Amino acid sequence: MPAAIRTTTRQFLLAASLVALSACSNLAGPEYERPDAPGKSSWQGAATAKSATATIRADWWKNFADPYLDQLIEKATANNLDLRVLTARIGVAEATISQANAARLPTIDAALGAIFQKTEGSDSSKRFSHSEALSWEVDIWGKLKKGVQAQKAEYKASEADWRAGYLELASNVASAYFQIRQFDEQVDRQQRSLGENEKILTIYDSWFKEGIAAKTRVLQQQAEVSQLRNDLLELQRLRKLTENALATLLGVPAGDMQVPTQTLSDTVQIVVVPAGLPADLLARRPDIIAAEYRVLQAHELVGQARLARLPSIGLTQNNGGTSLELGDLIKTWTFGLSPTINLPIFDPNVRSRIKVSKAQTKVVEEQYRATVIRAFEEVESSLVNLSSRKLQQQQLLARRDKLRIVSDQVRAQLEEGMLTQLEVFESERSLLSAELALLQNHQQILTDTVALYKALGGGWPAEVVEQAGL
Repeated sequence: MPAAIRTTTRQFLLAASLVALSACSNLAGPEYERPDAPGKSSWQGAATAKSATATIRADWWKNFADPYLDQLIEKATANNLDLRVLTARIGVAEATISQANAARLPTIDAALGAIFQKTEGSDSSKRFSHSEALSWEVDIWGKLKKGVQAQKAEYKASEADWRAGYLELASNVASAYFQIRQFDEQVDRQQRSLGENEKILTIYDSWFKEGIAAKTRVLQQQAEVSQLRNDLLELQRLRKLTENALATLLGVPAGDMQVPTQTLSDTVQIVVVPAGLPADLLARRPDIIAAEYRVLQAHELVGQARLARLPSIGLTQNNGGTSLELGDLIKTWTFGLSPTINLPIFDPNVRSRIKVSKAQTKVVEEQYRATVIRAFEEVESSLVNLSSRKLQQQQLLARRDKLRIVSDQVRAQLEEGMLTQLEVFESERSLLSAELALLQNHQQILTDTVALYKALGGGWPAEVVEQAGL
């Protein structure tokens, strides 16, 4: 048997024995397991937890029954630039999978050359050459496959990042829209209060001309009107700033968007949160999903680093030839096949790479746990806020109704000159304050409901809503 053949035979026998060795133990390390993290069985104040469902209402904002809000979110998801960045990152992650897969395929190179030489006193000479080379690393241990699996995990994480960005965008649009509607209603009430105080000013001015009231009464009422006008200008300023922020969310230059004026109470309905929301709804939060996929990616990279300690088996094929004539080039073709085994006997980079990969895995595991524990806080805080706001709403309604009665009586007594100016001021201020506090409470309930949707990763399951009779 020729020596070259005997050498090749030994190499492949060694490779076969290494394959058998790999079958006896998991050389890439232990199988992936989800990191330990704090858990919950139910939420505060909730009934017995029910099982979650994979089918959820993605367009949760439609529960507010406001068609204009639906249009805003639809436009935002189509044009928001931050969301487009996340979409582009998904494309990068997808392309990286193809790049990782390419490392598992053979590579082929070819070259064609020519040399023309002329020296003084001799004829010119020419020589043509060609060469082809094929190289391929046989992935018998699955090292390259681990790299592909790691990139697939990153791709899934990028998709979850997009869903988290989508959820964040919809929440921000809804919150900004509710704020604008609150300003609209505040402006409306402020204008009505301003009109009433201007009427009071007219009365005091006529009393002063008739010698019934002092000049100080007129001046005090003028000061009150000026304050109301200043507050009105401030509300209009804040509305415009919020409108600019909403325009940016929609991908529209600030100043180029006008939200039509409507009151909050007449356009947006409060959503009733069903009791018994299951704690495992958090399993579908996109930021938690993304965090776990990055743990999986780190796990695969640790496995790839471990497998780098094993011999790598490659196959190299070289073809080529030279000729004095281009037409005879193929006649001088030669062929060579070289199987090789690379034994990493001492490579400090391999050991260092394993340490780095394990350290990075520890980081993403802790980030996963931090994401989970932060999610619990967000849900619990949203539930606490909603419960408190609704109790406060009852008290604010009772206060507003009583102050309306007082205001009606004050107006009647004002025309008869039975009240002092300070009593009139106090009555109007108290009623306006109560109405604005109730309006703010309404907006806070809506915003806290949005925060709960976001904290739970979207709309709650259909069976929970049905059981609640909503």
